Amino acid sequence: MLSPRHVLRTVSRHGLRRFAADALRTLTPRGAFALHTTDGALVFGARSALAMGWLALPLTAAGRPDLAVYAMLGSFTTTFGRNLPYARRTRALALVAVAMTACVGCGSALGVWARPWEGGAGDAVVVVATAVVAALAKLACDATRLSGLGAVMLLFSFAVAANDPSVWADVLPQTALAAAGAVSAWALGTAGWLLHPDRPQRLALAAALRAVADLQAAPSEAAAGRARHLATRAVLDAHHSLGLVPATEPLRRNDVSPFVRLSRLSWSLLVGSARHELADPAGTALLLRRQARILTDRRRRPPLLLPELPWPPVPEHEGQGLSADGSSRTPVARRAAELLGRRRPGIPDHLAVLAVPALRMGLGTAAAGGLAVFLDLRHGYWAAISAAAVLHSVNLRTTAQRAVQRTVGTVLGVLLALAVLTTHPAPVALATVIVLMEFLLEYIVVRNYALGVVFITPIALLLSDLAEPVPAGGLAYDRLLGSLLGIVVGLLCATVVVHDHAALRTERALDACRRCARRADSALRARSEPPAAVEADLAAAVVELRDADDAAAGELWPAGLDPAEVAAAEERAYALLEQLHGRPWT
Repeated sequence: MLSPRHVLRTVSRHGLRRFAADALRTLTPRGAFALHTTDGALVFGARSALAMGWLALPLTAAGRPDLAVYAMLGSFTTTFGRNLPYARRTRALALVAVAMTACVGCGSALGVWARPWEGGAGDAVVVVATAVVAALAKLACDATRLSGLGAVMLLFSFAVAANDPSVWADVLPQTALAAAGAVSAWALGTAGWLLHPDRPQRLALAAALRAVADLQAAPSEAAAGRARHLATRAVLDAHHSLGLVPATEPLRRNDVSPFVRLSRLSWSLLVGSARHELADPAGTALLLRRQARILTDRRRRPPLLLPELPWPPVPEHEGQGLSADGSSRTPVARRAAELLGRRRPGIPDHLAVLAVPALRMGLGTAAAGGLAVFLDLRHGYWAAISAAAVLHSVNLRTTAQRAVQRTVGTVLGVLLALAVLTTHPAPVALATVIVLMEFLLEYIVVRNYALGVVFITPIALLLSDLAEPVPAGGLAYDRLLGSLLGIVVGLLCATVVVHDHAALRTERALDACRRCARRADSALRARSEPPAAVEADLAAAVVELRDADDAAAGELWPAGLDPAEVAAAEERAYALLEQLHGRPWT
């Protein structure tokens, strides 16, 4: 953490006016409403809705909507691991299912014991426990890089269970139904392995090709620099999804799979982009985007490969390289794949980098929940969840974006929920609307978080009404007031809890990038190491450097590094990657 002396020294060195300008720039929510492209959202949304509805709707029809809520909580397991290959998704969703069930079970048991709905010390106990769960969930999701709504969904499941009036006889059925919902979500999340086993790899390759197309069509050098970083990250993700490395020994011409060829093409165009070797980069970009559309088409098995693409040469070389399914054949390729697997881009190697965001989230959740209890708000845990949602971010800049997104989305979501509740739907109709909202949430949240909140909010309100019907106006008021309280507290907590770990991460990333560059330079001169291992390390290091520098730039306090040093290290790394690519090695 930054000491007060360091804070005062920083302000005095840079000047109060400049510091205020930097703070304003950091807190300005630029890009909060930008829309992102994504693939597979329709199927993902349908799968999430099916996981939620197949248990909840029969339970509601049987007259137990209160238990249906717990099956729905377990089904939130589907929000995790959206882009993981099926082998890794199976393991990840199994762990998430256990965690989701544990959150519901522990929350239910704690609620029965502490009885927060009666006030007194029970409220304080649940607030503290909620903050601990928020911090641990944030730490675990960041460490494992589980995307999506992540820690917020684990926290939501715990908070709902802990604040639902129950007795000890309800704990086991509630936990069992949450487990059933989680297991069904796991089964549906991995069922695609039987029908389209290569679907995640196709989507990862399509994203890589589109990122490389954006790089080819970049209108300026400044835009090309940012596009190159995004393309490098996407290409590395595609290679990692396939179990490949950026460059391998030459492949045999007759047994190279379409995915391997496309991965080699994406890497070749990426590392050669600075040389401007293509006669028609705009035309190549159009071809790459067309090939990406073909990859995302479920009807093409195997995918059609466009012959017009600038395919890299594949020389005859018996006995080396990769098999048609992309598995490594040589010890060198296996070693490089292990290196890339251990050093995926964007993963810091020090726990402190992950601990401070988790601390922020825990403190913000505790403060918001405590204030909600002090103000005697009904459903006060909504304030804690809103604070956690705002703080579930990379840095202060993204926290400000989340605050704006959460505010706008909550207001629109409350209006949507009121429109539903004022019709006084029957429990089965209400459960059906919740399932529909879940489909819309998972379909649209990856495009923009604010749009996702528009559907997250009515899901929370309708779940509460399904479990315990109350007047719609009071429920909407509680949600709006609690959410705004949590948003303000979360933003204040992110501003007050300052630290220099982002700067330390950037310094370590810069040192690592320089070490990898020296190793690559030595290997080029002496030809002492195969290019696969060298390229894997250097490419991952340059992506981590850019991610670390971007994260540090979004904090309130400067990293203290000369931007020219970071830019020079990146430029040298990409120049070395160009030299490494395609060089003959003995």
